[in-house]
Amino acid sequence: MKKSITIIGAGGKMGQWFAKYFASTGYDVIGYDSESPITDKTVRKADSLVGAVLNTDIVLLCTPTRRTPEIIRLIAKEMKRGSYLIEISSQKAKTAAALLKIPTKINPVCIHPMFGPGAKKIKGQNIISVPIKDAKKELALVKSLFEGANFVTIDAIEHDKKIAIILGLTHLVNLALANILAKDDKVSLTERMSGTTFKVQKILCESIMTESPELIETIISNPEIRRPAEEFWKDVGRLLTDIQEAKSEDVSNYIKTVQSNLAKNSNLEDSYKKLNTMINAIEK
Repeated sequence: MKKSITIIGAGGKMGQWFAKYFASTGYDVIGYDSESPITDKTVRKADSLVGAVLNTDIVLLCTPTRRTPEIIRLIAKEMKRGSYLIEISSQKAKTAAALLKIPTKINPVCIHPMFGPGAKKIKGQNIISVPIKDAKKELALVKSLFEGANFVTIDAIEHDKKIAIILGLTHLVNLALANILAKDDKVSLTERMSGTTFKVQKILCESIMTESPELIETIISNPEIRRPAEEFWKDVGRLLTDIQEAKSEDVSNYIKTVQSNLAKNSNLEDSYKKLNTMINAIEK
């Protein structure tokens, strides 16, 4: 008998990705989505939220971060004994707290897939696992579900701090850059003049803008973003002031310090080679 998995939010981009993935690995996939239509014909559509979770082995929440804790509270008591409740939100403090409170008959699993719906395969993708009750058991389950992926285990608070930089700050910076690029009334000239660095940055910026406004807002609303964002803003202000005041030596010393500190853990020359490899691959 096939194992079953219910995907709440199966009509969204990540919900669609997981539906295809689990269907391809032999699962009976049930889907429910109150906001987006479910178009995948391999997914059995449920008529209600509660009906979707009653008799399934696994429930996977591909739901907006702000709504996830409440959905956890709504469905956990309705799920069958021994089933697993998995959530994939990009912020963990509140969702992890909600998972801690679910009935003991349900197994909570808290993960953050570090890839988007454009991923072609699971092999080599990074998945963060946040322990809730039984770290070993929870990690064993996700490893069995996503064979070939890379796994990192970290607690909810540290997860949110790291994600504030990994996703939050990158989205914040690129959102502001996208606003500037959107105002460029001579974009064709800009593109003809651009070099390697701008081409890569523009691709990254525009790809981030394909995400929904709700997702981007959630990512940059991470409470842990405040410290790195304020540090970033302070440094930008400091550099602009030094430049305007012709303090070339101060600017140069700042750059040298950053280069030295970054080189302690990164191969800068190797990164430059990778940048050119990326552009060469794109322009073939």
